[in-house]
Amino acid sequence: MSYRRLAASAAVLAAGVALVPAPAHAADPASGRPGPHGVARPDRVGPQQREAAAFTSPADRSVRPAPAAGEAGAASADAARNEIAVGLKAFTTSAHGIEVDATTTGTANAVSVSVDWGDGTAGEETSAGGQTLTVPHQYGKPGGYTVRVTVTDRATQASAVNQIAVWTQGSHFTPHTPKRLLDTRNGTGASQGKVPAHGQVRLRVGGNAEIPAGVTAVVLNVTATNTTGGGHITAYPDGGERPTTSNVNFAPGQTVPNLVIVPVGRSGYVNLHNGGWEGVDLIADVTGYFTKSASSGYTPMDPQRLVDTRNGTGAPKGRIKGYGTLTKPIEGLDNATAVALNVTVTNPGSDGHLTVFPGSGAAPAVSNLNFGAGQTIANAVIVPVGPSGEISIRNGGWNPTDVVIDIVGYYSPSGPNAYVPLKPDRLLDTRDGATWPWGPLGGRGYVYMPLADGFPHTKGFVLNTTVTNPEGAGHLAVAPDPNSLADYDNGTEQWPPTPTSSTLNWTRGKTVPNLVQAGTGPYGIIDIWNQSDADIDLVVDLFGLYEDN
Repeated sequence: MSYRRLAASAAVLAAGVALVPAPAHAADPASGRPGPHGVARPDRVGPQQREAAAFTSPADRSVRPAPAAGEAGAASADAARNEIAVGLKAFTTSAHGIEVDATTTGTANAVSVSVDWGDGTAGEETSAGGQTLTVPHQYGKPGGYTVRVTVTDRATQASAVNQIAVWTQGSHFTPHTPKRLLDTRNGTGASQGKVPAHGQVRLRVGGNAEIPAGVTAVVLNVTATNTTGGGHITAYPDGGERPTTSNVNFAPGQTVPNLVIVPVGRSGYVNLHNGGWEGVDLIADVTGYFTKSASSGYTPMDPQRLVDTRNGTGAPKGRIKGYGTLTKPIEGLDNATAVALNVTVTNPGSDGHLTVFPGSGAAPAVSNLNFGAGQTIANAVIVPVGPSGEISIRNGGWNPTDVVIDIVGYYSPSGPNAYVPLKPDRLLDTRDGATWPWGPLGGRGYVYMPLADGFPHTKGFVLNTTVTNPEGAGHLAVAPDPNSLADYDNGTEQWPPTPTSSTLNWTRGKTVPNLVQAGTGPYGIIDIWNQSDADIDLVVDLFGLYEDN
């Protein structure tokens, strides 16, 4: 198959996407090979994926203060004050945004509408009695706020006050010392024993391990082990409908970890469903959670290599010895409380596991990825930064191993972006000819995905990428595209620089998943590269996004 550039555009906040052909584009100038066979574009916008919240305070809750003695128009106001009222409805519109509908009743006169947003800001508008005034607002931080609305009849000075409690749609991240919440091998967090075929385990999150009740989403490293058949694991909020997406894919005999960011049900639980035909043991370690309280916002970065022990980048050259620990200072990231990483083990001398943890103390009894002798394997990691501004990486194997770490973003009190979970949606499956007519992704080609085109406040996405049916070994890379969608539409795009980072690694015939926190770059387009010389099938699932205000 020829090299290609293919575009997958997911009408980002939409549940349904239809794909239509589009013209080919310029070739890769380095190879002279032809450009993409087509471009996938949204043809239809379905229901929004984000779950907007609504809040109501009916007009009968209005309070009508009496006019002050001697106030001009006091008599007429006194007669009118038992009639005027204001009903309130509020709707979340984005991570930080809301709209308030204020409906004034009991007067036909013009009214002044004063809104105290509960964050130290206020505004005033004019409306007509009997009509609804819609007022938007953006909060600087996620949280709960009380909006107080006062309407005043401009003719009689009669007034009414109503208030409504609202919560933002977005959440902030709170780091958590890595801790094991679930291990079905020994009964931690659930009954001991494998999760049966097409069964699930219900894992308590809210109120567990000092995680507060009311948590909106949790960061878990989920590992499938003791596998005797192939299958996949799907994480989803308790009480919700199980999606058709997947988080962890495994084959017989494999131990496979993957990071998940999963919404927590109102009950405080999440569900982990075994989509395989055989039982499987599951392990889940927590490293952080999201709540609708101001804490740490996210700042995406173009992927940068933080550590490569093969050549001495960011750390002494040479493999981390067996049961040894590498400690890495995190510098220049504006008081980072946690960092989002992609961690790769390569050249290991024996089987083992890797643990990434805050600071330079003792390693906790958790793991981030498991590896076999000689294997190259990667996993996404979100790890708190220790009080000394460091993270540590411990080799849990008998023999030395090289470690490669790419940083893709960080959390900090000044981070501008809040997290919004979305209803999981499959954006791309190159195996599905009904929605993707171009087949596997060719070697050294890329898929460009204009996910945030037209949404300038969307700064990042949480995706799960899965490579399957690879015809050779290689790795996947994810990076923002320097071209605009107009460049692609006009055929004036330039072939992007090949990323130097990696997201996941595979060998011939293996199915490998990994979570990706992808920044949207200057034009809202994300590129996913096949960094091998052979065809692969690529599956991309969407789980959430980050928005500023």
